[in-house]
Amino acid sequence: MGNQDGLLPEETGKALEEALQMSDVFWNWITDADMWMGVLFAAIRVLVIFLLTRLIIRIVYKMIDQFLQKQEKSKISVNPRRFVTVGELLKNVTAFVCNFVMVLIILSEFNFELGPLLASAGVLGLAIGFGAQSLVKDVITGFFIILEDQFAVGDMIKSGEFRGTVEVIGLRTTRITGLNGETYIIPNGLITSVTNYSVSNSLAVVDLPVKNENRVNETLALIQRALEGIAERQPELLRDPEVLGIQSLTTAEYVVRIVGECHPNSRGVAEREIFKDIKQAFEEDELCQSSQG
Repeated sequence: MGNQDGLLPEETGKALEEALQMSDVFWNWITDADMWMGVLFAAIRVLVIFLLTRLIIRIVYKMIDQFLQKQEKSKISVNPRRFVTVGELLKNVTAFVCNFVMVLIILSEFNFELGPLLASAGVLGLAIGFGAQSLVKDVITGFFIILEDQFAVGDMIKSGEFRGTVEVIGLRTTRITGLNGETYIIPNGLITSVTNYSVSNSLAVVDLPVKNENRVNETLALIQRALEGIAERQPELLRDPEVLGIQSLTTAEYVVRIVGECHPNSRGVAEREIFKDIKQAFEEDELCQSSQG
């Protein structure tokens, strides 16, 4: 018991001595002016790097907006949604790249080894690339569809066996509504060729069969009178159709071709209206002949 009681003061003294040493180390660390100056300068550098990154992002955003505004003003017919999509995409890419570089620079300020980190990021990106090749292809194709103005929302297009009106253009998929109301969702990577029916004016072509008993000159004159002023009545047509003449001839009938320029994607409506006006003119002519007879 006496030995144990004699050891207690020694252990207590050692504990106190260690505590004093720890407090001295902590106090020296707290009062180390060089260390705090280094921390202060590092914090200032980090703050400057952060502010410069924000400034660069704002400048690039402004440049993107100005570029898209110039492109929008230079076009006759523009879909604003396309420019909004392209602008947001470019801004997101800019923010990602700038923030990634900022993080690397800040880590280097704290003496992190960037080599192993970049190597790990490269291996991870390679693995993701192999596992998501189709996704990457869809995104890249969608970006160029929007950027190159290949088609817009509301356009009538045909891609492969799919034909309809474009409802949504995304970076990964495009949604098309068919002529019968069906909805097609097509991955952008599968869109290899596109026929756009809504870019330029359409041509309404009507081939009208007429019996050989009807005189040619009288028939052509009747058709011409029937179509006078149709462009004012039907907004789909840009001007009154032109009667080209006889397209084909058989022993039973001859075919008269009528051609009219109309707005994009309105060919069907224009052709039906031409047929309607011609039919009404023939009916009125038959009534006049029967009343005179």
